[in-house]
Amino acid sequence: MKPIETSFLEAVKDIKDGATIMVGGFGLVGIPENLILALVDSGVKDLTVISNNCGVDDWGLGLLLKNKQIKKMVGSYVGENKEFERQVLSGEIEVELIPQGTLAERIRAGGAGIPAFYTPAGVGTPLAEGREVRNIDGKDYLLEYGMTADVSLVRAQKADKMGNLIYNKTARNFNPMIAAAGKITIAEVEELHEVGELDPDHIHTPSIYVQKLIVGEQQKKIERLTVTK
Repeated sequence: MKPIETSFLEAVKDIKDGATIMVGGFGLVGIPENLILALVDSGVKDLTVISNNCGVDDWGLGLLLKNKQIKKMVGSYVGENKEFERQVLSGEIEVELIPQGTLAERIRAGGAGIPAFYTPAGVGTPLAEGREVRNIDGKDYLLEYGMTADVSLVRAQKADKMGNLIYNKTARNFNPMIAAAGKITIAEVEELHEVGELDPDHIHTPSIYVQKLIVGEQQKKIERLTVTK
């Protein structure tokens, strides 16, 4: 059985200044929003955050950004966050932008214990400057390294008390690979079930990757509302 926390602030207490954390989600979909709010309240700073993007101005990782708690952001794009854009252009934050597929594979590789791999993405662009490029079967490939984190924060729809996780539809996104790549993985879940209640064939993240669980309701904000007339 995995520890089941009752306080989000208590769940993130071991994340210290200068830590490297991975955070699941894509935009606002599938983000561990309550764990992020707890990090804001904790006041932890100088974080290196690895996530697809940095939320929006007033929600998700954007709240950490607004509080100047992030020292370096590693992701695939700036997204809809105007404050992130401002901090990048003013030099207030260090940023590493990675092609989205490469970012996903670097995280997956780190979680699988694969130290490095070659990819054609980025060859012939400024991303490849000063880095190893190898020709394989007549095609150039760029060397990329797997990534891990001190702590991974993910969100799932369902979990059992062993820590097996099931994600909901597109909220699955980056969460499974990020869950595998953290030395410690904390899962924020909507439903907690007894062992044996979840269909083993439907498990997305096996319990071996999860160290802590916490149950909490999510607000599930919409990043950009689009409706028909």
